[in-house]
Amino acid sequence: MPSDTDKIFSNFKEHSVAEFFKKNKQMLGFSGKTRSLTIIVHEYVTNSIDAAEEGGILPEITVKVDEVDKLAERYRVSVQDNGPGIPKKHIGKALGQMLAGTKFHRYAQQRGQQGIGATGCTMYAQGTTGKPVKFISEYDSKKLTGEITVDIKTNSPNITNLVEEENPEKKHGLYVEGEFGEVKYDRSLGSVFEYIKRTALSNPHVSLTLIEPNGEKVSYPRSVETVPQKPKETEPHPLGLAVSDLVDMAHREGPSTTVAVFLRERLQRVSDAKVQELAALLNGGAAANMPVVDFKKPSRELTWPEAEGLIRAFSMVKWIAPESNCLRPIGAEQIQKAQAAILAPDFAAVTERPPKIYKGGIPFLVEAAIAWGGNAGHVDSNNQRGGDLMRYANAAPLLFDISGCAITKAVKDVEWKRYGIADFEQAPVTVFVNLVSVHVPYTSAGKQAISDEDEVYQEIKYAIMEVARKVQLHIGGMRREHDQIERRKAILRYVQQLSRDLTELANKGKSDELAARLTRLIETKYMTQIMEGKNEAGEEEKETSKGGKGKKEVDEEDEGEE
Repeated sequence: MPSDTDKIFSNFKEHSVAEFFKKNKQMLGFSGKTRSLTIIVHEYVTNSIDAAEEGGILPEITVKVDEVDKLAERYRVSVQDNGPGIPKKHIGKALGQMLAGTKFHRYAQQRGQQGIGATGCTMYAQGTTGKPVKFISEYDSKKLTGEITVDIKTNSPNITNLVEEENPEKKHGLYVEGEFGEVKYDRSLGSVFEYIKRTALSNPHVSLTLIEPNGEKVSYPRSVETVPQKPKETEPHPLGLAVSDLVDMAHREGPSTTVAVFLRERLQRVSDAKVQELAALLNGGAAANMPVVDFKKPSRELTWPEAEGLIRAFSMVKWIAPESNCLRPIGAEQIQKAQAAILAPDFAAVTERPPKIYKGGIPFLVEAAIAWGGNAGHVDSNNQRGGDLMRYANAAPLLFDISGCAITKAVKDVEWKRYGIADFEQAPVTVFVNLVSVHVPYTSAGKQAISDEDEVYQEIKYAIMEVARKVQLHIGGMRREHDQIERRKAILRYVQQLSRDLTELANKGKSDELAARLTRLIETKYMTQIMEGKNEAGEEEKETSKGGKGKKEVDEEDEGEE
């Protein structure tokens, strides 16, 4: 007869990661009808861009959204790209298995990280409509057509109706099509429409086309004709590791790899001299309560206390900063071209901050831009333009979880009045911020907000302040020009009366001729002042872009004093 304890645990069962995410789909971003549709498009488009770049191909992506049943809020989404395609042996895991992919295990800058996205879309399709996701993968000389679902209990792919054909023309690319329920299409700030626009802004080398449910086609041709260099894969820095990271990495090595070899080959900035320094620190009694570590034993035998000792020792020695050549920013020139093509601003300023590290050893950098006037800013229901914030991580738009993001906090904490913008919410301005890192500190698996790490937050704020200063110079120049024009108009109003009075008092000359001469004099004087003002603003703007301790550093010091 089962005991009371056995009865308590009679319902104790194991669950797969797919089951977990099925019950907690909001953790993947599937919460809200408009948001869910945007997340689906985001996952497919992100994968398409990454795949094309990996293959050295200029991405061409077409997204089509069709309304299947308005009352049931059901839409069909299809995405076609020109990437390298997915081979037969990988297609199932790529589209139908959680935590399977080419990204999570690599220490390299990428748009996606967890290996969840496309499979999450497959699960969402079958969970809301009961239908599989269709795919066509063309690669090498083969063409695969089929349908896929996820076995929720085993977290494994189910492929049906698979047809393998020859591909004599050697076309390449992936087509996916899914039917999704509990979704909605509109043109709000969190919509597919806005997502495509923002993706085009941060990826000027991508040609993007959106076909909306009403048949309207929205195209964003590429403005850059070169494929970005592939991000360099690198090794983690000792100061960026936790104890569990070190143990897991050490235990993956072969039996012939010693602790010393593992540290030199699997971590950056670790030389023979650094290994000797660590050994002296741990085994020479230089520090109290430090475990003895045998650097000659196999790394797979490294214990948790030994790893704890190594992590403590890492923090006690001096290190060269992590490599930053693993970071691939969009680039100031590319951002300017994209903004000119899409926002057509009256003025734009861009900056790229120098690489920094957070959590002791994870490299990152921040790019920021501000567009003023033209089509910058968002349009409200009254057709008035107001301030707009565009957040990005590794060039992928972040449309949701706005309030919980470090970028949003940084923008709110900037004193915009100091930069000539009295009310950010009512100004025709777009702030663009892109965080670049091999490991973006997202707040959740939904990957829509950046964690408020101190170093990251400060760099974002400094970048915004740097470009805001350039906008301040532009706005100040505009105001000075406006004031001078108004003064010129005021003086010109008195020219006719003044010329008549002067000719009468002098009892000679013609008032019309005098009026013409006075007008030319005034026009020349004020045009000269306007041009000199523009030149001074231009020179001042150049100064803010120079190296050394310029206004950027001064602002940072001021910020620290506040």
